[in-house]
Amino acid sequence: MDPKTRCITVVGAGMAGAAVAASLAQRGWQVQVLEAAPALGAGASGLPVGLAAPHVSPDDNVLSRITRAGVQATLERAHMLTQAGSLNAQDWGLTGVLEHRIKGKRELPTGKAVPHEQDRWSQRASVAQVAAAGLPPNSPALWHSQAAWLRPRRLVAAQLATPGVTLRLGCAVQRITQSHEVLDKGWSLWDAQGVLLNHTPELVLASAFDTAALLQGLVDTEYGALKFPLHPLRGQISFGRVDALPALTRERLPPFPVNGHGSFISGVAAPGHEADHWFIGSTFERDCTQAPVRSEDHAANQTRLNTLLPPLAEGMASGFAPDQIQGWAGLRCTLPDRLPAVGLIEPVRWPGLHLCTGMGARGISLSVLCGEIIAASLEGQAHPLAPELAKHLAAQRFFKTPKSSLSPRCQV
Repeated sequence: MDPKTRCITVVGAGMAGAAVAASLAQRGWQVQVLEAAPALGAGASGLPVGLAAPHVSPDDNVLSRITRAGVQATLERAHMLTQAGSLNAQDWGLTGVLEHRIKGKRELPTGKAVPHEQDRWSQRASVAQVAAAGLPPNSPALWHSQAAWLRPRRLVAAQLATPGVTLRLGCAVQRITQSHEVLDKGWSLWDAQGVLLNHTPELVLASAFDTAALLQGLVDTEYGALKFPLHPLRGQISFGRVDALPALTRERLPPFPVNGHGSFISGVAAPGHEADHWFIGSTFERDCTQAPVRSEDHAANQTRLNTLLPPLAEGMASGFAPDQIQGWAGLRCTLPDRLPAVGLIEPVRWPGLHLCTGMGARGISLSVLCGEIIAASLEGQAHPLAPELAKHLAAQRFFKTPKSSLSPRCQV
C-alpha cells in the first residue's frame, strides 16, 4: 500500500478498537481512534478483571481452536507491553486457571481430536490443584496452564499508547458515508449535529453494539439497509475487599482463578483501589441495552459462587452484605454463531470498511487476535489463522453481494 494512504480510523476505544489500533501502529500505520465516551473503560472494557483462558471441547471444535490462538496472541501482547513498561504486575498475571467441570461440561479432546501440544495448554487438574482451589477430592476439574487474569482497561490504555495512535475522546460518531470521488475516496464520519469528524481511506468499526446502527445507516438501492445481527448481552460482576472477609475464609481463597460457572478471581486490586479484592461473575442477560448494577444480580452471583466453589461460598456470605458488596455492569455484544465478525464486510460495494466486533464474553481472549487479522490483511501478510478457521471469523459471512453488482467473470 502507498505510504501516503497508510492512515486509518477506528471507531471505538474498547478492547477491540485498541487491539486493532496497536496492531496497525506497530506496522507503521497512523491510526486515529474515535471514542464516544469522555474516558476509557466506559463500555465492556471497564470490566474490573477478567480471564484469558482456552476453551476445550471433546472434538477440539472451531471455537476451541480459535480461542486457543486468541489467548496466545493476548499473552504475547501482554508480555510485550510489560517489557515496554506499559503494563506491570498489578495489571495481569499468568497464574493458570482451574476449570471446575460443573455437571461434566468442557471435556478434553481425545483420540485424533487431541491438538498439538495439548499438555502445554490444558490437562486434568492434579490432586494438589483441586485441593488448592478448596474443592472436594475427586472434583472434576481441568488445569489451563496458559491462562491469565487481566485488567482490561489497563490493556486498552497500554495498546492505545502505541506510537502512531491518536486517541480522540468524547467523539461520538452518529453516521458514516462513503465517497466515490477519484481524489477523495474513502469514508466520512459525522456527529449528531452533522459536523464532519474525520475522513479516512480505511475505516474499522469496533464500536460494540453501536456498530449495528452505523451499518444500518448505509442504505443502498440494491442492498437496502445493512442489517447486522448484533445482540447486546448485559453482564454484572460482584466484588468486595479481601480484608473484609473472615480470617479463615481469607486463608482458603484459591491462589489462582477458578472458572467453569462464571469465574472467581481474588487478590487483584479493583479500579480506583489499592486493596486486594475478590470478584465473581458474570451474569448473562440477553437483549438488554442498559447496564445498571442490580441487587438481584449480586444474589445471582452469590448463587453462582455456591455452585462453583461450594466450600468457600459459606465463608464468603458476609461479603455479599449490602454494606460490603460492590458491582460493575456492562454490555457485550454477540452474533448468532458466537464468533466475532472481523475484516471487510464487502470489498466490492463497501471497499475500506472493516468490522471488529461481536466477541461476547471473550473479548480478552479474542480481541488481540482479531486486531492482528485486520492488520495482516491490510499489510498483505500471512494470516495469523489457518484458512479453515479464518473463514469462521470473516465479517463477509453476514453480508451477501447481489449478483447484479458483480462483473460477469465473478458471477456464479
